[in-house]
Amino acid sequence: MKKKLLSLCLCAVLCNVTPAVSHAASGIVLSDTTASDTVMTGEANPDIATSNALVPTLPLPILQKLHWQPINIHSTQTIILNDSSQQLNDGDIRGAIAAFALPANQGSLEITLNSLIKDKQAYSPNVLVLDEQLRPAAFYPSHYFRYQQPGMMSTDRLEGTLKLTPTLGQQQIYLLIYTTLADLKNATHMVAPAKAYAKGVGNSVPDIPDPIARHTETGTLTLKVKTERDAGNIMVGQIFSTSTATPKPVTVGSTQATSTHSKPVLNDTEQYFNEAIKSAISHGNIDKALKLLNEAEHLGSPTARETFINTIKSGK
Repeated sequence: MKKKLLSLCLCAVLCNVTPAVSHAASGIVLSDTTASDTVMTGEANPDIATSNALVPTLPLPILQKLHWQPINIHSTQTIILNDSSQQLNDGDIRGAIAAFALPANQGSLEITLNSLIKDKQAYSPNVLVLDEQLRPAAFYPSHYFRYQQPGMMSTDRLEGTLKLTPTLGQQQIYLLIYTTLADLKNATHMVAPAKAYAKGVGNSVPDIPDPIARHTETGTLTLKVKTERDAGNIMVGQIFSTSTATPKPVTVGSTQATSTHSKPVLNDTEQYFNEAIKSAISHGNIDKALKLLNEAEHLGSPTARETFINTIKSGK
């Protein structure tokens, strides 16, 4: 299944825009690449955003065989990934993985994932979110997790925040954290301590090279989970029960139907939005396509979502 997301990943913090987009057949949600409240310092390989923005397709039997470690709310877990950790080598996924089960009956979740940089080495994480039935619901590729400089109580790290809202009726949702062949070929550019210190005290910044952390199949993660009430999070799971084999699209943001009771959009207007969505995707502007989709459905378009999904699938 092709989904070339370009510079697309899952984030639910789009200003006044409901990022309601899903893949009806697989339940995969796509979203914007901007990590919440993070600033990227240093440079990364610009190709990684494209080469590693493919949602993995993992057979259900493989997912069912994994050991899903329960995670408590309002706690921080430290996870050491090494040769004795669970391993997954499927497609582009390589090396040690972490698999977590989170409670889905305690409201919206804010999850902060850090991958610590030690000895100029880092585990570059990707996160696949699955609903209670182990259906893919959201995807955060590695370029979502940005380099952060060390602070008083923290070290160099890759960091990203996930905001998820499980729909009613679920007991658990799941996080699969892994790295890929593309990540292993990349590296993280850090900031030299002398530069950081000089900038902090107002001195002239020395002209010295920055260290580079190579990406590895092992590493150290920290995972902090807390409940939160902010709107606009990613909905994980189905809202309405269904008797059909094909799952309903995963809803992102508002749980209210956007077009069921809306006045039908005029044919010319509907055609305009569909063509605009196709054009935006063909030019790699997924954010613009998402906004067009949201606006079209607000006006009552019954075909905008299908146009978005089919265009993403075709890779055009």
